[in-house]
Order: sequence, then C-alpha cells, then structure tokens
Amino acid sequence: MSHAFYNVLHIVGLVLLTSSLAGILMHRQTGTGERPRMLAILHGIGLFLLLLAGFGMLARLGIMWPWPGWVVFKVVLFAVLGAFPALSKRFDAGIGWWIAILLILLAAWTGITKPF
Repeated sequence: MSHAFYNVLHIVGLVLLTSSLAGILMHRQTGTGERPRMLAILHGIGLFLLLLAGFGMLARLGIMWPWPGWVVFKVVLFAVLGAFPALSKRFDAGIGWWIAILLILLAAWTGITKPF
C-alpha cells in the first residue's frame, strides 16, 4: 500500500482517538453516570489504526530496527495516550483537556519534524 494510504489511515485513527478523548473528558466534566461503551470502542479502534498506519509508514520509509529516537518517543506517547482514559480519573477534567491537547500536539510535531 502507498504512503498516502497510510497517511490517510493515520489521520482517521487520530480523529477517532481525539473524538474519544474529548468524549471521555466531557463525560468526566459532567460526571453523569457510567461512561458510554462507545467511547472505549472508538478509543481502541483509533489506537489500532494509528499503530497500523504508523508502522506501515515506517516500513514505507525504510526505517527498521534500531529505531531512531523520534520513533521511540512516539511509541511512548502512544502508550500514554492508550492509558489516558484510566489516567484521566486521577486528575481534574479541566487539566485533562490541556494534557490531551499537549500530548497530541507533541506527537504531531515529533512525527512531522523528526527532531531526534
């Protein structure tokens, strides 16, 4: 598959992930009942698509083991974003918005600039 296909798949995964994080944080702010199951499903599908497309793009770019530092950093960010629904119970929802925005912007900046 082409690099462009993986790029589009990566963006779709990002949209699903950010939508689910926004839903989780909105639910956390309102504090109404049990968290909807659909948010967890969107979060998982978004993470899967990001992982699949990310490694597909790495293969297309010819990046193999050992990974450059920016790839390792993105994998760590991926793990933190994967744990975000559980971690978000530990802090206020208002701060959660800023943490989520910062993590996503940091991942985008790292993928675009490949600084290290």
